[in-house]
This record gives sequence, C-alpha cells and structure tokens, in this order.
Amino acid sequence: MRSNTDQLLRRILTDVLGLKAGQADAFDADTGLFGHLPELDSMAVAGLLTEMEDRLDIVIEDDEVDGELLETFGNLLAFAEAKREAA
Repeated sequence: MRSNTDQLLRRILTDVLGLKAGQADAFDADTGLFGHLPELDSMAVAGLLTEMEDRLDIVIEDDEVDGELLETFGNLLAFAEAKREAA
C-alpha cells in the first residue's frame, strides 16, 4: 500500500513532466529521475519543486536541493515524506 505522499508525488511527476498515464506507477525506489528521464531537465526541476511545495504543503529551501535529491524516486519520496512529517 502506497502512502498518501507517494501517490501525490507520482501524480505531481506525471503532471509536471507530462509523463504517459501510468508511467510513474511503475517507478520503484531505484528508478532514476534526473539524467534518466528526458522530461526532467534543469528547466523542469523548478516547476517540479514548486508543485511539490504547493501540493504537499511543504517548503523546500534552496540549500536542500542537490543532485542526490533528484537522483532516484526513492530519494525524492524520502525527502517529501520527511518534510511532511516535520511540517
């Protein structure tokens, strides 16, 4: 059973990146994001982070964003879940 944050994050990725329906459903913790999904380029990162803030009701500080955060779906999900728990 996927957490609410997991489901929302998959929806955000699909909406912001224009992924095919169901594509994000196949993501696991090791699925590569930045550098692996052509839709997630440097221009898309800002939009993705803004949508995460809006839909997950979190604040992402500039110094929290690094290459490791966007490396895998698991990293991004763990970050989002930690931010929501701290809120």
